[in-house]
Amino acid sequence: MATLTEAKRLVIKIGSALLVDRDTGALKTDWLKGLAQDVAAAKGRGQDVILVSSGSIALGRGALSLPTRALPLEQSQAAAAVGQIRLARAYEEALAPHGITAAQVLVTLEDSQDRRRYLNTRATLEQLLSLGAVPIVNENDTIATDEIRYGDNDRLAAQVGVTIGADLVVLLSDVDGLYTANPAEDPDATRFDVVNHITPEMEAAAGDAGSGLSKGGMKTKLLAARISMAGGAHLVITHGAQSRPLSALEAGANATWFTAQDDPKTARKRWIAAMKPTGTLTLDAGAARALGSGKSLLPAGVSAISGNFGRGDPVQLVDMAGQTVAYGLTRYSSDEAQKIKGQHSSEIEALLGYPGRAALVHRDDMVL
Repeated sequence: MATLTEAKRLVIKIGSALLVDRDTGALKTDWLKGLAQDVAAAKGRGQDVILVSSGSIALGRGALSLPTRALPLEQSQAAAAVGQIRLARAYEEALAPHGITAAQVLVTLEDSQDRRRYLNTRATLEQLLSLGAVPIVNENDTIATDEIRYGDNDRLAAQVGVTIGADLVVLLSDVDGLYTANPAEDPDATRFDVVNHITPEMEAAAGDAGSGLSKGGMKTKLLAARISMAGGAHLVITHGAQSRPLSALEAGANATWFTAQDDPKTARKRWIAAMKPTGTLTLDAGAARALGSGKSLLPAGVSAISGNFGRGDPVQLVDMAGQTVAYGLTRYSSDEAQKIKGQHSSEIEALLGYPGRAALVHRDDMVL
């Protein structure tokens, strides 16, 4: 299992109760500075870090003098609009002294359900990480409604982890792990140190949200664990209130670790291979050889296209003899692919009328 220091890519979820004072609605600046030190340490080890942070509504309701109870949708959206500015600025100011650039990425549930938007999100996050930035991801609560929202950042963190191929998802919370029962109600409740499989008994023992500022409870954390484990990422739940919570976790703080059976790349490849192709791309001999050496598929290597598919749909890649070479997710629709097949990537903008990505099927979205 990838430990905190061994993981190549980390997704860290911060709950509202850790970041915002419940009574005053003010940002916990000292706590955030400690977290920034931990993030800087991870970056110093060469790790990619993505923060999935709650707090925009909690900060906004304080600025707008709204109550801490559940808000009507319109007030929640207004609070998010005000709080998101404060949240982004807080992370920028906390990370800047360490020479780290913060980036704001706002998403909705539809961004993971729609393949085109899913690939756009993935590409943006990959580019930010390659440039050394730390993306600060949050649900776009200013436009999300109950019907089209994640509803909690535990699940969002897990989805981001799967999207970006993280090794480990860390849920910093106001609990220190998964228990056999609610420890606040049952003094005999014991914490699970490691969970390899989530059982119905664990789900039955999970409680609801316990904070007026947060939406998630143990049920959402178990759902997040399921998503992460299926996507090849380990997940850990730990108490985050102490200063430098990641350092505390590294030193052996109480936690529950959920183990994934596969690594992120293997899980993603299996997912792609299991999808039914909606089209076929016929490759010339040079392109077929290039795929075998780990290259992406460029438009120049495609000689024919069949099927009707959209961007992000699964396609089959075959050689000139009709033998299957690979399966992958296309970065262009069938209409777009017809226009650029056999052409150099430098000609894509002239052919389509807008700049596009160089690869028709990227190697990260392909299984041989």
